[in-house]
Amino acid sequence: MVTNPRRERDRSQREQLIVTTAREIAEEEGWDAVTTRRLAAKIEYSQPVLYSHFSGKGAIMAAAALEGCTEMAADMRRGAGTAASSRDALLRLAENYFDFADRKPALYDAIFTLASELSFASPDSPAPLKDAFGALFEVVGPVAGEYDPALYTETFWAALHGLVTLERSRRLPAPARAERIGMLVDRFAVGG
Repeated sequence: MVTNPRRERDRSQREQLIVTTAREIAEEEGWDAVTTRRLAAKIEYSQPVLYSHFSGKGAIMAAAALEGCTEMAADMRRGAGTAASSRDALLRLAENYFDFADRKPALYDAIFTLASELSFASPDSPAPLKDAFGALFEVVGPVAGEYDPALYTETFWAALHGLVTLERSRRLPAPARAERIGMLVDRFAVGG
């Protein structure tokens, strides 16, 4: 079957418009405000057009989460590779992780806290999910010492996620963030 390059390009651009618009609405008002009806009106296409790209809101959120993982991986890598020590690299990674969660709270939720159609932590996980974990692993894995590097990385990530979640829900006071991150980094930088 011969494909029409223009038609494929238009389809791809429409799909990107749907995801970008959903992200904008979610960052302004939360994911509950994102509906196919509202998206269709905002991008000036019919709901059937949306459904020709995505099976529903969950699939749109999954596409946004994949974009978010790509962005998060790039953010986490920023500066970590040029740090003077493994502790400094972990610190930069943790700060970048928090910064991403602060700047893009709805996207963070789509990736980590809301129900998802994505397959996490499995061989068939999409590449952006693997890359986001890879960005963590590149910095945390080498300091695992006697521990399994992947498990060590998962534990560091879980601790970061817990701190982000508790701070965002006002269970932990934000002014102590730097001290908490420093304590976490100090424990993990020495391989346990």
